[in-house]
Amino acid sequence: MLIDRPLYQSVPESRIPQSVVHGSMEKLKPLRGMRDFLPPEMIRRMWVIEKIREVFESYGFDPLETPAIERWSVLTRKCGEEVMNQIFKFKDKGGRDVGLRFDLTVPLARIVAYRRELPRPFKRYCISRVWRYEEPQAGRYREFWQADVDIIGSARPEADVEVIAVAIDALKNVGMSRFVVRLNNRKILEAAAICAGVPKEKILDAFRSLDKLDKIGEDGVRDEMASRGIPESAIDNIMEFIKVDGETNEEVLRNVEGLIGGIDIGREGISELISILKISEYYKIDEYLRVDLSLVRGLDYYTGPVFEIAVKDVTKGVKVGSVAGGGRYDTLIELYGGEPTPAVGISIGVERVIEVLNERGQLDFLPDTLVRVFVIPVNDKVRADAIRIAQMLRSASIPTDIELMGRKLGRALEYADKKGIPLAVIVGPQELKEGHVVVRNMKTRAQEKVKIAELVDYVKSQIKTRVFT
Repeated sequence: MLIDRPLYQSVPESRIPQSVVHGSMEKLKPLRGMRDFLPPEMIRRMWVIEKIREVFESYGFDPLETPAIERWSVLTRKCGEEVMNQIFKFKDKGGRDVGLRFDLTVPLARIVAYRRELPRPFKRYCISRVWRYEEPQAGRYREFWQADVDIIGSARPEADVEVIAVAIDALKNVGMSRFVVRLNNRKILEAAAICAGVPKEKILDAFRSLDKLDKIGEDGVRDEMASRGIPESAIDNIMEFIKVDGETNEEVLRNVEGLIGGIDIGREGISELISILKISEYYKIDEYLRVDLSLVRGLDYYTGPVFEIAVKDVTKGVKVGSVAGGGRYDTLIELYGGEPTPAVGISIGVERVIEVLNERGQLDFLPDTLVRVFVIPVNDKVRADAIRIAQMLRSASIPTDIELMGRKLGRALEYADKKGIPLAVIVGPQELKEGHVVVRNMKTRAQEKVKIAELVDYVKSQIKTRVFT
């Protein structure tokens, strides 16, 4: 009799030697903030990543990868003090100060700075790991995946809208909806800081504090600004400014213009947002955009428009937080010795996306294994034939496993059942003489004799032969 216990589950502690439970077992766990992913989890992650990747490529972005380790001088060129404190730093065997990359944008800027032959615009995507030594919590880990797209070489607002649009479509492609794209401009914030009376040398400090508004609240932001030496009157003014609102995006910007319109950089920032809002209509994403003056984005390298995408849980109507964010960084490449080069990009937080989809049960349709067929020889005399049949299925692009433990038929079927493989092909001597095999549907338990010459077509007619299509 087959049992329905899942193959991938924790071993009961009662079955683990106590010396292991109380000693070495703890040392075998991943470091805090980092995780192992067993096959069912990896299949879900791979599906999400593939869905994002196919949208990135549909927009004309090409793949790029960079080393996990970068020189310390590269990582810290323009990241901000908080991120600098989160970088995993160490010395390599040559005594050089190095660190694990904390995002995918800085390595891109390094590449563009020295590979000047790259065409413009240079559109690349990168889906990979990054590391930050911060306090682990829901949706935040010390090792995590990001999915980035960037456009290098275009200062036009169409590039800003392009990266917003591709992120929206990627999120839609994994099953998300009901977005709000928060939109602001660092130039507007700079003008507001000047009008508020923030000393010029303290403007970046003010931005770093404002970026924590969602985490520590208004009182926390006020206290941090004060600790950074920003005058109380300036704090009051800037906190009032970020609350400016309106019924429409256009009304918000009109209200902003009345406050900072006398400052050139402020007018420039307003004009850029107006262009982005207009172009977003062509992409049919204008309904998602909302000007939000409290949005800052913490990294110091942002120079113009910034944006974040937040999603609401459809079933509960509760805000789950930002799942993507980015902006324009027109001076970063020059900081690495490259030519003055405009650039804009956005990053999707893969961990946040998976967390939301898992919470909604939207990934439950995925199987726990990629294997579609399990071939079982009933004895060693038919093993050669079983291998040839497995190879035939594999040649037809059907993911196929074969019994490798020498187990009897019942135990082998139990394994296939626990693993969630949909079909078992049983290879027996009598059936082989007739040119047949027995195919068992592991869900219905129904069995059928199938001619070996027709096996590939039969399997394809019974199941979806690939998980990722």
